[in-house]
Amino acid sequence: MTDQQTATIAPTSTEELDRVVAAARAAFAVTAGSTAVDRAAWLDAVADSLESNREELVGLADEESHLGPVRLNGELSRTTAQLRKFAVAVAEGSALEATIDHADPADTPPRPDLRRILRPLGPVAVFSASNFPFAFSVAGGDTASALAAGCPVIVKGHSAHPRLSARTAEVVAGALAAAGAPAGIFGHVVGRAAGTALVVHPGIRAVGFTGSLHGGRALFDLAVGRPDPIPFYGELSAVNPVLVTPAAAAARADELAAGLAASATLGAGQFCTNPGVVFVPVGSGFAERLAAAEADLPDQAMLTDSIATAFADGVSALAAHDGVRLVAGPSAQAAGRGAPVVLATTAAAVAADPDALYTECFGPSTLVVEYTDVDEALAAIARVGGSLTATVHAEASDDLSAIVPVLSEIAGRVLFGGWPTGVAVSWAQTHAGPWPSTTSIHTSVGQSAMRRFLRPVSFQDAPEAALPPELQESNPLGIPRRVDGVLHAAE
Repeated sequence: MTDQQTATIAPTSTEELDRVVAAARAAFAVTAGSTAVDRAAWLDAVADSLESNREELVGLADEESHLGPVRLNGELSRTTAQLRKFAVAVAEGSALEATIDHADPADTPPRPDLRRILRPLGPVAVFSASNFPFAFSVAGGDTASALAAGCPVIVKGHSAHPRLSARTAEVVAGALAAAGAPAGIFGHVVGRAAGTALVVHPGIRAVGFTGSLHGGRALFDLAVGRPDPIPFYGELSAVNPVLVTPAAAAARADELAAGLAASATLGAGQFCTNPGVVFVPVGSGFAERLAAAEADLPDQAMLTDSIATAFADGVSALAAHDGVRLVAGPSAQAAGRGAPVVLATTAAAVAADPDALYTECFGPSTLVVEYTDVDEALAAIARVGGSLTATVHAEASDDLSAIVPVLSEIAGRVLFGGWPTGVAVSWAQTHAGPWPSTTSIHTSVGQSAMRRFLRPVSFQDAPEAALPPELQESNPLGIPRRVDGVLHAAE
């Protein structure tokens, strides 16, 4: 990216930031009372407009990210699809968790009439990610889920694709306006200073972030250090361990090496679900098999110079560790490029120095960890820390009873076979995990992501006219509800 390209996108001033937040606060008075039909129409309108501008947007994304039109067209399709899925989810209504407990004076203690529903938090700040210019960016999952919840959104565009961010913001804002959404429901700000100011602005009620551990932690600390702390939903860092059992290694080691090579180098390894640490039996020769599978794969352009530098530094540090051997690939990376790297160590070494060896290398590198038995591997995996995913490759004869509890304790998604790159957008998806993978227990992908931007409110002995329609006795919207402890399906 040239200085001339970035110079056309001016940083947002303090005065303009205040105006954008004020407009979002004003819009919230409308969105908080909006109907499911309204919000679904807004989301569908954004999806339609992105599709209408596909050629221009993909061209801009390719110029700034070098990810290629095939990948970017697929990502834009994912983005519009998830917007439409949120529109359907809003109309279906179960995400509001409408609950009615009728008065019962015989209960202990006596129970008044209580009716509970989830309500939108207020204006949400969203930080775009560098590695997904569409799906985790201006119109990505955080934006879609917040709008679906009834929250205005202010996006801080990413410096890795500033022109795409600005143009996408124009498309989104125009679509929302044309669909009748209130002015101020969507804003876009530029620059690091504006992003920091956004997190601490009193008008912001929650933050969604996808990015580095260092940057996310700094913003997280700001969010919780405010006079009025607010939720910070950050996706930060993960090594996503993989366990290959002895039976699986004996049955299909070459097949597994080929699958791992494809996953670990996809998009130059710049996926938050990249499988970075793989546990294999001693003597399986798996590291050499993986090196052979990656032997003919070229290096690739990294998304930004800073990502390339961090990857090169990470590989160099791992390769220099006393307990690690470089199996294949360059320990010194070319400027701005990412070449596949295979490193190997032992379960004993990672157990002795987990902080050094379990560090995420955001790029096409894999640390192969050899273990003597599954118990040793599980003990080492337990020290990985939080990850987005954990994978086990096993055979039908394997006993998984000890494996599943360890993997499910450290990860939000446990895979049985397959590879973790690729995150489906669905109700059952969990794209989250313990620290440092995320800062919360809520998924950032799938329709349940709306829950991050909603809070429960109970109405006690409220007159019918004062209740939102979702809680009125007649259930005029016909949504799923729990009444006196019994779950009732949509009418």
